[in-house]
Amino acid sequence: MLIKGVTLRGLEVFETLAKTGSVAQTAEVTGLSQPAVSQQLRNLEKALGTDLVDHSRRPMVPTSAGRNFLARTEAVLSELRLAQSELSMTDLSHLPALSIGLIDDFDNDLTPRLVTALAERLSQCRFKMITASSLEILRAIEAEDIHIAISATTGELHEGLIEYPLVRDPFILVAPNGFFSDASGVLDQLSSLPFLRYAGDQMIAQQIEAQLQRAQAEFENRFEVGSHLALMAMVARRIGWAITTPLGYMRAVRFHDQIEAYPLPFGNSARTISLFTSRDWADQLPRTVAQTTLDLLRRQMVEPAVNRLPWLAEEFKLVEGQF
Repeated sequence: MLIKGVTLRGLEVFETLAKTGSVAQTAEVTGLSQPAVSQQLRNLEKALGTDLVDHSRRPMVPTSAGRNFLARTEAVLSELRLAQSELSMTDLSHLPALSIGLIDDFDNDLTPRLVTALAERLSQCRFKMITASSLEILRAIEAEDIHIAISATTGELHEGLIEYPLVRDPFILVAPNGFFSDASGVLDQLSSLPFLRYAGDQMIAQQIEAQLQRAQAEFENRFEVGSHLALMAMVARRIGWAITTPLGYMRAVRFHDQIEAYPLPFGNSARTISLFTSRDWADQLPRTVAQTTLDLLRRQMVEPAVNRLPWLAEEFKLVEGQF
């Protein structure tokens, strides 16, 4: 039995406030007024008998007790959201067919788990799952070849499609283990090894090049690699260094003992991974798939990545609140 004053709404408010540090932003995300947000937090703190955030700081940050409670809060709310997704799926058990396109960043772990979750609940459904690059997947959803697409986004509006942002995936630098003798002088040491690029026809390559141009950073174009795992293998073999994202880094777990990750030294930049669906497709299913994918991303990617690389905590984030 919950302590009187500990409510789900209060837990949601605390979770969001811990991420945003702002009562105003928390109100926007939760749909509450600012006074209601403050009241929910006061009620929760009173029930628990301790301050969960430092009220004297702006932005607000969790106290020591708040950080411990936040980990439990996130776990509880994640389970509840997953349970809601499962219940929603039961209403769609009659669906005859579903086709989904996913970026290959999801290949090794997320795609099998997502398929398993969907297959258990849509027992009469025939599935078609394709894995490809972001540009190929976006072309497929625009051509109505698939029902749902999970892809990096260009940031442009796609006519006829609804977009559900899922995760902010910042660009990071990866280099051979022990390559940098001085982590504070990363830029000065990059010239001693080649820059390994993604193949130029990939969206991630184009986004990285755009960031390098904004930072006026130029490197010799000697290697272009079409396969992400091949790129990470080349870094592990000390052939060069590369720019990738936390999703890409976590996908290359087999090379983690041979590579190191660092914040991008060319300014902050990130891509967004979103779920896309056509406007005439049933609304409930895309939202349910999106929420299920968020829960999987949190467990399989975001939390393990931040545990391994704590400096990612402020940049590698789920985009929540719209479901």
